[in-house]
Amino acid sequence: MSNIVVPELGESVVEARIAKWLKKPGDRVEVGEAVVELETEKIDLEVSAEKSGVIASIARQEGDDVKIGELLAVVDESGAAAAAPASPAEPKPAAKAAAAPVTNGAPNGAAGDDLRATPTARRVAKDHDVKLESVQGSGSAGRVMKQDVQAAIAPPAAKPASKPAPAPSPAPAAKPSAPAPAGNLSAVALAKADRGETRVRMTKRRETIARRLVEAQHNAAMLTTFNEVDMTAVMGLRERQKESFKKRYGMNLGIASFFVKASIAALKAFPQLNAEIQGNEIVYKPYHDIGMAVGAEGGLVVPVLRDADKMAFAEIEKAIRAYAQKASDGTLTLEDLAGGTFTITNGGVFGSLLSTPILNPPQVAILGLHKIQERAVPVNGQVVIRPMMYVALSYDHRIVDGREAVQFLVKIKEFIEDPGHLLLES
Repeated sequence: MSNIVVPELGESVVEARIAKWLKKPGDRVEVGEAVVELETEKIDLEVSAEKSGVIASIARQEGDDVKIGELLAVVDESGAAAAAPASPAEPKPAAKAAAAPVTNGAPNGAAGDDLRATPTARRVAKDHDVKLESVQGSGSAGRVMKQDVQAAIAPPAAKPASKPAPAPSPAPAAKPSAPAPAGNLSAVALAKADRGETRVRMTKRRETIARRLVEAQHNAAMLTTFNEVDMTAVMGLRERQKESFKKRYGMNLGIASFFVKASIAALKAFPQLNAEIQGNEIVYKPYHDIGMAVGAEGGLVVPVLRDADKMAFAEIEKAIRAYAQKASDGTLTLEDLAGGTFTITNGGVFGSLLSTPILNPPQVAILGLHKIQERAVPVNGQVVIRPMMYVALSYDHRIVDGREAVQFLVKIKEFIEDPGHLLLES
């Protein structure tokens, strides 16, 4: 007998939720074959069998929360030989195989689909009887993602339409003798009526995001300070270097790399914003692992640019694009998300003009970027139109004073408005 247990889940991740059993008791498994899908606060992962055999028992059910090292299933290695001949001898499996839709020469959900669809996409397709071969993939190399399957599912818009406007509504009209209470009673009845509400359990990631955001507000003395940045110089530099940068590196020069570089330079001037609190001690970090918040399908994730202070502009741009693609494909790893000493979040890509970002514990500061918008501003005694961006810095007042926070943002402003300084700092 061999046990399948909850594996190490990565830094600071101690719990997972059983999302889907891929095998059931009596099923045969081979070494390395996925047995169960786990959902964690950061990523989803598959747990594979370490020994070949037959699933003897399953210890936990779908939806259960489990901790590292807990038993998930037992594999009977000796039962492998006994179970193997039973399968071809029976006529039922043959009928089953004939009924299964075929994709690239493999049944739906078999090896062919494993290569062209994520596990979550395959599960959603199976639950809704969607043939994966008919779904256009939006992931890398055309891989089918969960959202692709959801888009292929017929929208349940017909349900409300099938309910003609509440037929019982004439019935209350037959009771004209209830003047005052009638208004209250109809309001209560309306509130309790079946109006198509849906209850969906939070995913593990959404639960964790909710918990951590509340903890951040309860456990830190969080304040936010603001400034505005004239983006003229950066946008002019990007325009001048656009063709040569793309020709050399095969991608456009974005604004994120400028803010990463500016943040690192400012963090070197104010190291307490790159620190964290442990008990009654402040831990200063000489390295700069910059987290870049990305809005993924299952919730916000923060992949980390490790040793970003040693990266060139092109390396930063390439890493950010790679992380965005992995977040879209659902292929981020725990290593991608581990650590981080300071975070940058850009609500401007969604059109946000101003916001107060929430700390990403145990970090003590986070920089929020926003939409670039042309505004009238005074320059040398004249009113001119300039592309302006509001920037926000949320910080933990327990170790960062208002003076340092304001000066930090002023540094950011100086570096962005005169990007030549960034070359000297680099």
